[in-house]
Amino acid sequence: ITELWHRNSSPSASLEKKLPQNPKTKEQIENLVRNGMNKELRDRLCCRLTFGTAGLRSAMGAGFCYINDLTVIQSTQGMYKYLERCFSDFRQRGFVVGYDTRGQVTSSCSSKRLAKLTAAVLLAKGVPVYLFSKYVPTPFVPYAVRHLKAAAGVMITASHNRKEDNGYKVYWENGAQITSPHDKEILKCIEECVEPWNGSWNENLVDTSPLTRDPLEEISKIYMEDLKKICYHRELNTKTNLKFIHTSFHGVGHDYVQLAFKAFGFKPPIPVPEQKDPDPDFSTVKCPNPEEGESVLELSLRLAEKESARVVVATDPDADRLAVAELQENGRWKVFTGNELAALFGWWMFRSWKANSSKEADVKNVYMLATTVSSKILKAIARKEGFHFEETLPGFKWIGSRVKDLLDNGKEVLFAFEESIGMYNNIF
Repeated sequence: ITELWHRNSSPSASLEKKLPQNPKTKEQIENLVRNGMNKELRDRLCCRLTFGTAGLRSAMGAGFCYINDLTVIQSTQGMYKYLERCFSDFRQRGFVVGYDTRGQVTSSCSSKRLAKLTAAVLLAKGVPVYLFSKYVPTPFVPYAVRHLKAAAGVMITASHNRKEDNGYKVYWENGAQITSPHDKEILKCIEECVEPWNGSWNENLVDTSPLTRDPLEEISKIYMEDLKKICYHRELNTKTNLKFIHTSFHGVGHDYVQLAFKAFGFKPPIPVPEQKDPDPDFSTVKCPNPEEGESVLELSLRLAEKESARVVVATDPDADRLAVAELQENGRWKVFTGNELAALFGWWMFRSWKANSSKEADVKNVYMLATTVSSKILKAIARKEGFHFEETLPGFKWIGSRVKDLLDNGKEVLFAFEESIGMYNNIF
């Protein structure tokens, strides 16, 4: 097993002088061998990463069950093999790759590097790759997959996990994360081609291949334009005296949240300066997860009090989760749960739909969704208002897949959510 790791975790001898290597993971394995740590060797080398509700996710390090250069390359080779089987026009449609800011300075397994290796595998096989030139929020990747009509996409991120982790989120052509049987079939394909192909290690292909395309400007612009479509009272937003504080928890969110507030007509939120810029070490929080509530929002709440701001919004490191806190009349802060936020957003989306729809619009064509572990508040609203409510299995991959089915059948999906502060609205 150890020999297999060494053979697979570096380029072949003929390419060794030309292509980059990652000696750190090899060194970790050699240290375990040298110190006789057989149990840890078995744990690292005798099992492989599998797809969970959020794709592949693990600590960064050496081993087939860790996130590293080799496992990312192997996963992408398996993706290529499976997508080639599923889409006869794969080489015309292309593949989207995005990444967050993890490990940017301190780790050889940085998200940017892993994204480049992901792109290199596909570029070496003649597949066009839409690789974002800068870190982006996770929602940009599925949005780009659908907008660009790509076959699939990958986001390199571990979301709100600890700093030692990274991940590989896979999105299908419908913009949803993969569900069965795709996950099982991709794993089979990974196991059929574990040795890196010629070119798979060559991240320089990203800069030299004519098949590399940067979708950042286009996607950012059209995404913000689509946000305006669900802003039904923009003129009121431009006049409000409300002040907002925003924290991006050292992740990707700052620039994009500033743009989103502008799209809605608000003044830009005041950023928490200590948490505004990317920091893969998450130096001001023990856990970069806004779902933890007031305990991780301390800097935001203190800044809000200083600035006389009533509302705090927080995005997790890859900006696909939203937490909100509001100052109450009694001077205390109320941190909303995911279920409470969904009640507010769901009610607002339906109220706005009703106020802006034509007389011919049929409420029976309108849908909202939630996962089975979430509040039934939307079901209660649907029963009263006459629209449809559906439940899915936990995980946004199930919500996204069902939403696409409904849209393809001419239905209107206004809103969907999961209690873990994850929301979907109808711009997607």
